[in-house]
Amino acid sequence: MARTVVIGAARSGLAAAGHLSRSGRDVVLTDRKAEPEPDLVAQLGRLGVPGVWGSHPLSLLEDCEEVVLSPGVPPSMPFVMEALGRGIPVTGELEVAHRALRAQDPEARILAVTGTNGKSTTTDLLAHLLRTAGLPAAACGNLGTPLTEALEGARSGTRYALECSSYQLETVRGFRAEGAALLNLTPDHLARHGTLEAYLAAKLRIFERQGPEDVRVLPLEARWDVPGQGRTLHFGWREPDGDGAWCGGDGRIRLKESGAVLDLLHRSDLRIPGDHNVENALAALLLARHGGGALEALAEGLRTYPGLAHRIAFCAERHGVRVYNDSKGTNVDATLTAIRALPGPLVLLLGGEDKGASYAPLEAALDGRLRKLVFLGDAIPQLQRDLGHLPHATEWAFDAAVALAFQAAQPGDQVLLSPACASFDQFRNFEHRGEHFEALARAWAES
Repeated sequence: MARTVVIGAARSGLAAAGHLSRSGRDVVLTDRKAEPEPDLVAQLGRLGVPGVWGSHPLSLLEDCEEVVLSPGVPPSMPFVMEALGRGIPVTGELEVAHRALRAQDPEARILAVTGTNGKSTTTDLLAHLLRTAGLPAAACGNLGTPLTEALEGARSGTRYALECSSYQLETVRGFRAEGAALLNLTPDHLARHGTLEAYLAAKLRIFERQGPEDVRVLPLEARWDVPGQGRTLHFGWREPDGDGAWCGGDGRIRLKESGAVLDLLHRSDLRIPGDHNVENALAALLLARHGGGALEALAEGLRTYPGLAHRIAFCAERHGVRVYNDSKGTNVDATLTAIRALPGPLVLLLGGEDKGASYAPLEAALDGRLRKLVFLGDAIPQLQRDLGHLPHATEWAFDAAVALAFQAAQPGDQVLLSPACASFDQFRNFEHRGEHFEALARAWAES
């Protein structure tokens, strides 16, 4: 039997290897790591997939029918170029999953999201909107769960809210999404793609196979030469000429369908803050509508979506004080984004394990919107050095610092955990810190 070679032992590669093995293919997985973790070896053993470690010997290409790449594996690597030179098809996990999906469930629909920023939030929100509308939905892809993994046990007619990276889109061939969005584009991953033009070209492949019955969702100001035959829907900050969604100067989010304008809700009804999240919500709304969601349910889904875990996620409210968890804000730039996303006044929790960068850039962003800073953890000396002239309180222990923040907040304020620091002085990781913060916030709100 001809073999399939899967390159890369990260989650997507493992998911592809397991799926192909269960499908009856003879699969070998290869990874450049010389000493795989015992759990990884045991997992491959359960899948019946042998592993080749430390290098990618060309002997694996003998009697090989296909090479499958994990997203992190560049198509330019010598082993892949040799496979192509021998006429061996090279594809990625996304294409493998797409083939399987179309074979097993003709009623399924793919609603795909790409872009430089906002992909994960938009994808997760899209799945939330679909579920709120009573439709079976799975959030998957670059978001965390590979599509091959999401297929296992899925209901017929599932809507797959699929985050697609440029790395994944590089290797698609027959992939088609009934709905697809390109949210934005700024320079990124140029070490792999070489130029901004090549990076854009990889992103645009999300639209290549679309037909006239499909939709492509684009920013109003986009001037890209988009492939495929999909019908274009625009989103942005003014009413589009054709169909689409927008947020006007009055803050109302509206949808235009066949020329009819439908008023859904005010942007203040969203729990996810900031202009960038309004744009994410507009794109997700258009895809969810194409996926079959009823308008009333989609509006309710927009009102109730709390945000991705630990990313400026709303977690509690009491007496007009809203609490947000941005534990993933582990550096100053991330905290700047969180500050700018909220209207203020802010009670901001800063601190943890210091990373050596100056906290001074936070001062300008806080101008006119600061209620109080609360410094905590090992970074207290550095925070006092850079921001100690601003209103603040200091408490090393996390729980006590959070209590100080709640005491300082007044009706209309936001309490924000966006520490600009790593979590390792008091927690295992940022997720552990964020989960603990949310538990404290819920207890405070319910007390």
